[in-house]
Order: sequence, then structure tokens, then C-alpha cells
Amino acid sequence: MRTLTILGLAVLRLLSQQPQHPYEVRQRLREQGLDHLIKVTHGALYHTFDVLTKAALIETVETTREGKRPERTVYAITDEGREVALERLRELLSTLQPEYPTYCAALAFMSLLPKEDAVTQLEHRAVLLEASLASATAGSDALVKRGVAAIDIVELRHLQAHLRADLDLTRAIVEDIHEGRLDWQPGERATEEKAD
Repeated sequence: MRTLTILGLAVLRLLSQQPQHPYEVRQRLREQGLDHLIKVTHGALYHTFDVLTKAALIETVETTREGKRPERTVYAITDEGREVALERLRELLSTLQPEYPTYCAALAFMSLLPKEDAVTQLEHRAVLLEASLASATAGSDALVKRGVAAIDIVELRHLQAHLRADLDLTRAIVEDIHEGRLDWQPGERATEEKAD
């Protein structure tokens, strides 16, 4: 099997709690707010179940049919699935994975825009970040009030920290442009040779 995907890891985590049908897994992901961290489509979820079954990380424990409805298959995690999930989780927690955030790329090319346009776009982003941060904070607070354990929403702390950092940086860049600390000619980007 290739590397276990994040969706695959989520499926194994939920199946480690109890055997479930793919639809139930999707519902649990929504209930736990994980669908905001993991892209879950119907097709991707069923494909993941197929891949995990072929790799013997999960197994069928029950197949039923009610009337003319399609078969309903319930899956459980295997011992091998538990080991692979733990191994992948250790890897994800302990290493830096290369990520290619689109905002970083946009900042790298920002000088293609006139300064005023760049400021307008960054200010718009700041408004969206403020709203996202408020929403994430409200969601986290609501889960805490419902008695959800802190360990079960630690990813929301990570999300909030990233949103705050993104917002702070975006505001700082706007301020740097206004104060003349960032200046450029539209369409130009210094190369390493030019910068020396």
C-alpha cells in the first residue's frame, strides 16, 4: 500500500472505536468537525474503504440488505490497520511534511500587482481571516461547553493559531506597504543575483 492518506487515517481512527458503515463514518467526521480539516466526498470515502480493504487494514464484519435497498456493509479495523495507523500518525506528528501553501506563492508574486491593488486584496483577506478566526473560536467554545474533551479538539487550537498568525502577518504586510517599508515596481521580482 502507498502512504496512508489523511482520510484513510481518519477512517481507521473511527473504525478503531467501533465497526461502522461508510455512511456512519462520514456522519462521525461531520459531527466531530473533521470535515473542515479533511476533504470528504462520497467517492473519495468509498474509494478509501476499497483501498483499506485491499490492503487488509479493514475487513467486512457484516453485510445486510433491507428490501430493495443496496447492501449495507459494516467494516472493522484489523490489527494490521491499527499498526499502520499508529505508524502513520507517529510520522505525521514527528516530521515536517513539505507543504505548498497558495498564500505563500501569492505573496511571492504580489509585486506583479500595483501596490494599491495588493493592499486592497490583502485587506480583503484580513476581513476573511477575522471571520474565519471568529468562527473557529466560536466552534471551539461551543464544543468545550458541550463537554468535548480538550484532546478531541486540539486541532482547533492549531487552526486558530494558524489563522491568528496569518491575520497578523497580513496586517503587518499592509502596514509595511503603507509605511513604505515594502516598495516595488509592478511586474518586477528581484532574483537572487539582483538582490546582491
